[in-house]
Amino acid sequence: MVRLYVLLAVLALSVVIYALIECIRSRSHEVRSISKPGWILTIILVPLIGALMWFMWGRPRAAGRQTQQAPRPAAPDDDIAFLRTLDAKRRAKQREEELHRREQELKKTEDPQHGNKDKPATHDGRHLSEDDPDNGPH
Repeated sequence: MVRLYVLLAVLALSVVIYALIECIRSRSHEVRSISKPGWILTIILVPLIGALMWFMWGRPRAAGRQTQQAPRPAAPDDDIAFLRTLDAKRRAKQREEELHRREQELKKTEDPQHGNKDKPATHDGRHLSEDDPDNGPH
């Protein structure tokens, strides 16, 4: 019978020590019900009952048991980050199309006859050719 009492005392002491260490290691803003120093005093002054109260009402909730967890979006169109990426892709595509359109316009204005790409133009718009006698040095 004495062995049973010793075993229960060791078990109770280990529960109290575990609760005290867990309380000390927890962050102050995560502790529930009363303040962190209040829990430490409760665990020390009322050893077994204080430890059990800490486990039931004081310690921070585990990550999996949080009730105030933000719900995940049900569909892609409810996900704000997904919608932002779609909007960024749409704007990038518009910029590419605008750039392509401007390049086409620039090519049309630079080469109105579509055949004189390699021939340099004079200041009056005529294209120089190698056969022209006026192409000599001035």
